[in-house]
Amino acid sequence: QVRLEESGGGLVEVGGSLRLSCVAAGSTFKSDDMGWFRQVPGKEREFVATISWVNESNYADSVVGRFTISRDNAKNTIYLQMNSLKPDDTAIYYCVRKRFGFAWSEAATSAYWGQGTQVTVSL
Repeated sequence: QVRLEESGGGLVEVGGSLRLSCVAAGSTFKSDDMGWFRQVPGKEREFVATISWVNESNYADSVVGRFTISRDNAKNTIYLQMNSLKPDDTAIYYCVRKRFGFAWSEAATSAYWGQGTQVTVSL
């Protein structure tokens, strides 16, 4: 059974930084493509960043230059370093493991999801 546990969310002022962590269990982590999505209540979940098993990363346009995704295979953990945070970054952030054979565009119905961690950016 795949388990994903996020941590590191919280309340931060505009321009501040947070680092999210996600520990994965029950999977062959070093072979997994992983990512972060976020959701604001009442809106659909949106892609934030992904990192492949060979360390190729992709970012949403809205976070390019501010967020950095990384992984530590020895700790079965991925990270999301978030800098220069804006009020629009306020959301629940989810750690996601892509299921083999499916695309990231199918993540909502095919991937493994964590429970999420709240990030709130205040003015």
